[in-house]
Amino acid sequence: MRTTLELPDTLFRELKSVAAQRGTTLKNVIRAAIEVEMQKAQGKETHRVKFPILSSKNPGSLNLTNAEIDDLLA
Repeated sequence: MRTTLELPDTLFRELKSVAAQRGTTLKNVIRAAIEVEMQKAQGKETHRVKFPILSSKNPGSLNLTNAEIDDLLA
């Protein structure tokens, strides 16, 4: 289905900028935003986690075994 949206110029420019930063289209950014809002409305909100969860001054320098990770999480 096609529809027409009236957006303030500043919001339109921000959306185009987000699309360019993500390397996608304006249409995809708007569709994703609508899907998020619909999930919220239906109580199906999802939470995205950005990685790395912990910042490090020396990334990749920590070598843990699965057992050590299990111990830390316990």
